[in-house]
Amino acid sequence: MKTRTLKKDKVNIITLGCSKNMVDSEVLSGQLRANDIEVVHENTKKDHNIVVVNTCGFIDKAKEESVNTILDQVALKKKGRLDKVYVTGCLSQRYRDDLEKEIPEVDAWFGTMELPLMLKQFEADYKTELLGERLLATPRHYAYLKISEGCNRTCSFCAIPLMRGGHVSRPIEELVKEAEGLVRKGVKEVLLIAQELTYYGLDIYKQRMLPELLNRLADVKGLEWIRLHYAYPSKFPMEVLDVIRERDNICKYLDMPLQHASDSMLKAMKRQITRADMTELIHAIRERVPGICLRTTLITGFPGETEQDVEELKEFLQEHRFDRVGVFTYSHEEGTSAHDQEDNIPAEVKQQRAQEIMEVQQEISYEKNQEKVGKVFRTIIDKKEAGRYLGRTEFDSVEVDNEVIIHSDARLTIGDFVNVRIIKAYDYDLEGEVVVD
Repeated sequence: MKTRTLKKDKVNIITLGCSKNMVDSEVLSGQLRANDIEVVHENTKKDHNIVVVNTCGFIDKAKEESVNTILDQVALKKKGRLDKVYVTGCLSQRYRDDLEKEIPEVDAWFGTMELPLMLKQFEADYKTELLGERLLATPRHYAYLKISEGCNRTCSFCAIPLMRGGHVSRPIEELVKEAEGLVRKGVKEVLLIAQELTYYGLDIYKQRMLPELLNRLADVKGLEWIRLHYAYPSKFPMEVLDVIRERDNICKYLDMPLQHASDSMLKAMKRQITRADMTELIHAIRERVPGICLRTTLITGFPGETEQDVEELKEFLQEHRFDRVGVFTYSHEEGTSAHDQEDNIPAEVKQQRAQEIMEVQQEISYEKNQEKVGKVFRTIIDKKEAGRYLGRTEFDSVEVDNEVIIHSDARLTIGDFVNVRIIKAYDYDLEGEVVVD
């Protein structure tokens, strides 16, 4: 008797938005694989039959990209090239009811905290023993480590608490165990992420525990670099700086979004800090950790922002000379307290102001990079592209910062560290040659 062969499911996960979404996708992948379901990230072979789109709902551009990606996958389903399309993540959490009506072809929608429910669609069980186990979507030598979920801040422009809920810290022991597991997989650098790193521990330990967590992670053998992303400036736990200075495997790098520098804008944004406070904090950070790389993020075009506010922001950049700066234009998000105000600055003016800010920073970045010429930096090799190697120093994070273009006659191994002498510097990249001992 002839038996019909059933093709086994293969799941492709498409991740949009931030690194926190990336971690969620990796956790989903690990759970699916543990249930004997084949899973891939961003599959280019097109040999999958099920898609999970992990969406971003942070700002207008991200929402548009997420919706377009969903529609693309639905179109493939209509052509018979996919069996199922599932959607999860922040956009789904925030707009599920509307989206279900507008895109009924999607098989199921899930919020940000509904992983066990999603697994049921695959007739899979959520395996609690897999805590921290992930199928990495990053190159094997670095990984993101999400230390908490959600946020308790009330910044007037931000919809993250609406999509991710309140702040929930993960226990130190759990994070150390996960870091040890990542090292066993070949990870040499972990990038600590959260909506807000400095709040870590207040909910479960009743005190800020980021310094203790850093010390425990720095003790993990084989962990070469630990990098800090998304620190909140108000009530910053200064003990963190002592740990960064004292522990060799914690990068002298801090990503601290400030959003603006004008007191009127900081107040309107509900940032709980003044320009004078931020100035004092920046001086203290640089005094306690000499040579630290400071990265920040800014917003232009917030309701009521004046040309004078923008000039203050430019002056602030020139005064403090940050190593790295990212700029977003304000996105008017429903459900936030700023949404009650009129979004009274035209899109083209927001964009022009962002451009002006970046032109100021571009000059600063160029000058700072020129100072690196002739110096030698320990550099991690990230990839080989177009016949050349690309790497990063401890002062550069993945995707958002400088890359070092490396010249080497010898073959280099991805994920290894080499000493590189900088021979040329540009606005946002460096060029160097390997220094042979």
